[in-house]
Amino acid sequence: MHRVRLEVDKAVIGQAGTVTGLLVALLARGHVLLEGVPGVAKTLVVRSFSRALGLDTKRVQFTPDLMPGDVTGSLVYDARTGEFEFRAGPVFTNILLADEINRTPPKTQAALLEAMEERQVSADGESRRLPDPFLVAATQNPVEHEGTYTLPEAQLDRFLMKLVVAMPERDAEVSVLRLHADGFSPRALSGIEAVVTADEIRAAQDAAARVQVTDDVLAYIVDLARATRQSPSVELGASPRAATALLAAAKAWAWLNASSAVTPDHVQTMLMPVWRHRLQLRPDAEMEGVSADAVLQSVVQQTRVPI
Repeated sequence: MHRVRLEVDKAVIGQAGTVTGLLVALLARGHVLLEGVPGVAKTLVVRSFSRALGLDTKRVQFTPDLMPGDVTGSLVYDARTGEFEFRAGPVFTNILLADEINRTPPKTQAALLEAMEERQVSADGESRRLPDPFLVAATQNPVEHEGTYTLPEAQLDRFLMKLVVAMPERDAEVSVLRLHADGFSPRALSGIEAVVTADEIRAAQDAAARVQVTDDVLAYIVDLARATRQSPSVELGASPRAATALLAAAKAWAWLNASSAVTPDHVQTMLMPVWRHRLQLRPDAEMEGVSADAVLQSVVQQTRVPI
């Protein structure tokens, strides 16, 4: 995993947190929603990440006229045999880059629900398994609202993490320009090589899942979830599914840090990216400028940490 990070750094500068989030999601067998304004390298990060992993990758540009079958696949009539055969869609890959996922209607967004949760696609009464490993990395622009469709709660809940891709620091931005001045092409990515195999990725996922968790840490995660439900600014707090997602991410983060057990620090580090998109704030709190990140920060400060 360290080699993967070094390879991605050849093409992406100033987005170490985003790359780490993708690694955690991969190890936890989850999916990632990348949110950021245009031009902050959301798509480049995912393409570089998949190139370093050496996995099969497909990109889908989500548009208002995209149909569910354009993503999952559809039945096609074969005139030679006189029968219908299933033609697999781009979701049958290891890493699916769902570009601007909020630009397609809810009907098409919902086509991903089964694929993300069950790792399969059902068509004509038959379920077809997706490749392993499988990760959906979706991007969305938080600024532009014309021609977009807000992701429903059920869809958001399928994403393990929501990563906010921010503008790079000044020094990082200068390094980006130097990279381009020296002839770097973000379309070619010729300098990035595959440094791991699919078997190594699956072994890493299994190792991360075996990280130990004490009862005190489990109780701490539950206390954090219950605290979000009792917050006066929150209409819908973290669910039991959100708690299990935080546990999986904390175990992956602990494994990446060579820790044999999950600590409260690991839980607190993963809390914001795993829960920020799962909280539904009250309308009056949103009007006052309260954010999900601020609520979660307050919850961490007010919840007792096990010693």
